[in-house]
Amino acid sequence: MTDHPSMGRFAAAFAGVLASLGPALAEQPATVGVPSCAVSPGLSGIGVALDRSAGRIDQGSPLTIVAMGSSSTLGVGASAPSMSYPSRLEGELRDRFPDVEIRVLNRGIGGQDVGEELNRLDRDVVAEHPDLVIWQVGTNAVLRRDDLAADEQLIRRGVSLMKEDGIDIILMDLQYARRVLARPAWGEMERAIEEIAHTNHVGLFHRFEIMQEWDHTQQLAPAAMIGPDGLHMTDASYGCLASQLAEALAWNWWSHGKIAKSLRQNPDAVSRLSQPATAPLSTALRPH
Repeated sequence: MTDHPSMGRFAAAFAGVLASLGPALAEQPATVGVPSCAVSPGLSGIGVALDRSAGRIDQGSPLTIVAMGSSSTLGVGASAPSMSYPSRLEGELRDRFPDVEIRVLNRGIGGQDVGEELNRLDRDVVAEHPDLVIWQVGTNAVLRRDDLAADEQLIRRGVSLMKEDGIDIILMDLQYARRVLARPAWGEMERAIEEIAHTNHVGLFHRFEIMQEWDHTQQLAPAAMIGPDGLHMTDASYGCLASQLAEALAWNWWSHGKIAKSLRQNPDAVSRLSQPATAPLSTALRPH
């Protein structure tokens, strides 16, 4: 995969708008813990405003997140269920928002494919009335077949069904692992997930590229990022995944909440949001 120059342009433009709205707005919220698995700026951006969940945070109301997916949501490769990424994400978010009741429900089932996850969407996701769903999807399809046309349509259908219920959605793409890279269709699935997120205006968490950067920089060393099976993550990488996702969510909720409040007070800032830095914001918002 390649770098995201447009995301960098958007980040620069967004920072400029924050600065123009006042020094207090330009400051990011404090982080919690040691940033031991940092990645390049902009790489972990979610890309769209998560309005429903941001509203819950802003009001201090209970927030329900459902983590939907297969084995890397369930936590295969972790030493205990409490070491899975959904369990640790809940802890990370509670640390950042101690005054908000936050639940992260783990609805991962190992070995499941897109169609099986879609079949249980009503029971395991919609029935929980979540504010946000993080759908980890695509890896098992890539491992099992090269023709992904049907999988792409099923992902689109799942996204559409959740949007009908007004749920915030983040698609989490493939894990960067030896067995995934050995399959010829991994690039096609990455592109499909990215395009679905863009055309449906839902969030995208670039797990593949984040893990790729960890691998290239040896950020997790001496801990292993992928276990002996060449596929599943480890305690260390699940922990870093939870940390990066919590940071991305915190920034998304905080920044969009600040922008919304500021625009109500300063409508002239709306025009500045649409002015290009080095490219139009409509282009900068588009994942690459």
